Amino acid sequence: MVLDLSSLEKAVDSLNRAIKVAESSIQGIVDSDQEEVIQAGVIQNFEFTYELCWKFMQRWLEKNVGPIIDRLTMKELFRMAAEHQLIKKVEPWFEYHQTRNLTSHTYSLDIADEVYKTAIRFYKDAKKFLTILEERND
Repeated sequence: MVLDLSSLEKAVDSLNRAIKVAESSIQGIVDSDQEEVIQAGVIQNFEFTYELCWKFMQRWLEKNVGPIIDRLTMKELFRMAAEHQLIKKVEPWFEYHQTRNLTSHTYSLDIADEVYKTAIRFYKDAKKFLTILEERND
């Protein structure tokens, strides 16, 4: 069964576009309210792209490894994804998971700034993950 990657492709692309808009807008002349709203858009894109990434890791592993995936913690899922070469390193994914949890439970400008910076780093790994899935989607 081939996985339909279109939702992940759209999410990764949307995150990329949000980051590009943020980088060009924030480097320009914007006030703090505008910067906050622009960063919020990147954060929202990070949230749903991250969610899709781990769900696609799980789907691929279930399809190619077996149903044991249902019992895995996130850390175990990321380790298994690395073991099967879907991702290169697990540590960044642990950070993305922790950062995603921050967005669910707390909101402050300091945390928003931290999540924004993480989202920029996350994009590269999400893109790499998507590329690997595309290559191994059979």
